[in-house]
Amino acid sequence: MNKRTETRFLAGHYNFFLEVLRLLPICWEFIRGFWMFRRIGPAVTVFGSARFPQSHRYAEFASEIGAALAREGFATITGGGPGLMEAANRGAKSGHGLSIGCNIVLPYEQQPNAWLDQAFTFNSFFIRKMMLLKYSSAFVILPGGTGTLDELSETITLIQAGKVHEFPVILACTDYWKDLFTWLDDTVIASGALRKEDISFVHFADTSTEILRLVKSTKGKTRRAENSDKTQ
Repeated sequence: MNKRTETRFLAGHYNFFLEVLRLLPICWEFIRGFWMFRRIGPAVTVFGSARFPQSHRYAEFASEIGAALAREGFATITGGGPGLMEAANRGAKSGHGLSIGCNIVLPYEQQPNAWLDQAFTFNSFFIRKMMLLKYSSAFVILPGGTGTLDELSETITLIQAGKVHEFPVILACTDYWKDLFTWLDDTVIASGALRKEDISFVHFADTSTEILRLVKSTKGKTRRAENSDKTQ
């Protein structure tokens, strides 16, 4: 499915048979994704902005996280683009770990970064997001904009709804996220729209040591690794 086809698919009602035909490339993209990820072992997905330069302190932290995960035997999965994604992949490579990117075809032609052992390019956002979630046993959320907020929100929602196992969601750089979660506490939770226990799997961390402790606390690492072994 190319960009124009996906735009049309999401634009509203069309002829029923035409809609069914448009599903075929979507199904194929799912199949291709399952095949490409079939042998990936324990992994952690790192979300974050594409806009921070590699010299930024957030990028330096992202690289440190990728290296720490690699040393503990985790693959690092990112959106495959520049910025903090690139920094995390660079760190994974420096730590001699598996570095994976799930790139997306965009109007401004985002290119996969140079630090990927495996680069997968998707046309559909929702398939790409599913792949970023499906194969990881923890999720590290670095500073970012609306795209990162979307990934954070969907990850929390799917875990809260029981669609994804309760793996840790780790907000890296507390200073960046604290106001958002103050609002959640003071407004959303206070109003009764959300319960505190519904997001008990969300954690804050400011060092790679803290992040590793949280990542290693989940039993999901073994479960997903076992599932991967069965398919090989």
